[in-house]
Amino acid sequence: MTNPADTAAYVRPDTRAFLDYLNAQDGPKMQDLPAPAGREMMRAMRAVADAEPTPLAVIRDLKCPGPGGDIALRLYDARENRQPGPVMVFFHGGGFVIGDLETHEPFCTEMARVLDMPVVAVDYRLAPEHVWPAAPEDCEAAARWVAASPPELGRSVTALTLSGDSAGGNLTIVVAMALRDSPAAVPVIAQLPIYPATDLGSDHPSYTQFADGYLLTRAGMEWFADCYAADLSHQSASPILFDQAGMPPAVVVTASLDPIRDQGRAYVAALAQAGVPVVFREAKGNIHGFICLRKGVPSSVQDIDGFLKAFRALLDELLATG
Repeated sequence: MTNPADTAAYVRPDTRAFLDYLNAQDGPKMQDLPAPAGREMMRAMRAVADAEPTPLAVIRDLKCPGPGGDIALRLYDARENRQPGPVMVFFHGGGFVIGDLETHEPFCTEMARVLDMPVVAVDYRLAPEHVWPAAPEDCEAAARWVAASPPELGRSVTALTLSGDSAGGNLTIVVAMALRDSPAAVPVIAQLPIYPATDLGSDHPSYTQFADGYLLTRAGMEWFADCYAADLSHQSASPILFDQAGMPPAVVVTASLDPIRDQGRAYVAALAQAGVPVVFREAKGNIHGFICLRKGVPSSVQDIDGFLKAFRALLDELLATG
């Protein structure tokens, strides 16, 4: 049910239709299920709500060493062969509990096509089987491995870019901060956090305004937080609480009907106040999770195309100026 405190919020017609469909479904909610069942629910959502993957020249599974054992990765590239250049490392969303390489494959293939850049998706360890800081440790290890241009990657890496959605947006910022403080083999030149969770202990107005009825719910977020069991005061959990000076230029994306919308907005402000170049894009009338909803909310296609092109323009400017 839509929160009556926010009845004036603009909702796109296709977003409204999708929410009505979701909210009419019977059965247990994700937070009422064991984590493995919640993961299956998210995988099933892909068939219902997302577009098919974009055909690419390269879709290849890889692995790299991590602190808890090998980390599964997947390389996406529109070109079989490529000159040395930047590579995107992508961290999927899902509250640190659900999501995997499969749930975000359609978006990763589209990202690789639009950016014309290799994308390496990271299948980091999930809670509650692996609580914080397993996820940020895996993501940092994977980014450092990509930065070293390992032979298995088949590409010479001159720079990293980082992206992820929701929990993956948090991991994007956390890894960017870790590699700012202790650099990898090549620099991180840009970041693209998508509706990121930046302060895991915050209670911004949007958290109340969109607490129920907009796909991501307060109850779901509380379940994620309980599973993840993070130290909310730590840099690798709530990165907005720490100095943003020296962070890579960013395109930050939010959705206007998202309970964590204000965390993304606050991150934009923190970057600007620290003198970090930042482009802010908000998908008005859309909901959390829209990068995986191109079929369920068709207007999400334009949102995705818009922010990816904005990121490509930022990269072109950065690469041109050195």
